[in-house]
Amino acid sequence: MKLNLDKQESEFLNRVITHWEKEQLLTTDLAQTLRTSTEVKGFDWMRLAKYSFWIALVCGVIAVGSLIISDKVIEWLKSLYDTPDIVISIGAGALAVGAFLLGRRREQLFPERVFSNEATIFTGVLFTACCIAYLGKTFDNGSGHYSILFLVSVFVYGFLGWKLNSRMIWLFALVSLGSWFGTETGYQTKWSYYFLGMNYPLRFVLFGLVLLGGCYLLKGKKWMDRFWELTYVVGLLYLFISLWLLSIFGNYGQLEEWMLVKQISLFYWGIIAMAVAAAFTLYGLKTKDAIAREFGITFVLIFIYTKYFEYLWNHIPGTVFFALLAASFWLIGRKAEKIWNVST
Repeated sequence: MKLNLDKQESEFLNRVITHWEKEQLLTTDLAQTLRTSTEVKGFDWMRLAKYSFWIALVCGVIAVGSLIISDKVIEWLKSLYDTPDIVISIGAGALAVGAFLLGRRREQLFPERVFSNEATIFTGVLFTACCIAYLGKTFDNGSGHYSILFLVSVFVYGFLGWKLNSRMIWLFALVSLGSWFGTETGYQTKWSYYFLGMNYPLRFVLFGLVLLGGCYLLKGKKWMDRFWELTYVVGLLYLFISLWLLSIFGNYGQLEEWMLVKQISLFYWGIIAMAVAAAFTLYGLKTKDAIAREFGITFVLIFIYTKYFEYLWNHIPGTVFFALLAASFWLIGRKAEKIWNVST
């Protein structure tokens, strides 16, 4: 019986077999036997399953929204208006526990149903958020310090992610951590535009660096093995997206202030962002860290093209602008093609 692979898996396996054959680790006959022992799938059913479940969730949310706006349901909701927040919180918490238990049970009984199991867990995540939100309303004293709810979410999602061994729940813990940092720094400054002289993008540059630092300190810890790469990727996303925004807006907290300055005056933020991306690229190449290398290369290109649009969009004819753009992408494509051919 032949091994059924998708196109990308088949191409990768063929490259590996060819490399081993060239290095004389495999005989020609054995290499040919291995090649003929696989076949390419006619259709990627796994991808269809994944997208189908996510579309189902979106449609379910739309269906619930449509139901809620109907007159009868609105009247029913009005009758529940006086329902205590703590009751709603407990109810949502019970539904969350039920969803998590069901998802865990399904993972044990049907481990091959990856996406439907994840959809069940995701439902539990949503009910958990509802539970925490209404718990916050229950104990709200009017201070507006709702960043505490995000901090609670970090610990709740972190514990659930570790206990259920779920990277998706762990992702929500990392998102909640960023949300807590943003809202807490805003609360501490009474929602002014700056925290210790930093606008939001600059704050999150530091946040991303701290998260990456913590990630490296926890590297090799057994309990962190399953979540390390995800945490690393999220830390890089926080860092580089913040650097990209910083290269555009600088350390300005108000759009009115930013619009009064020329974009060229913020060039040094672009240089800093480019330097950080280049540093991660070199680090990735030196240490064979594919994630750092790919993030670095990707954002070097993003930073370059962002500045290209900022500085030249209104200053050169459209024909020349797009001709230069086309030529640059053609050169990148040619270089990438050469690298690809060498690696294969």
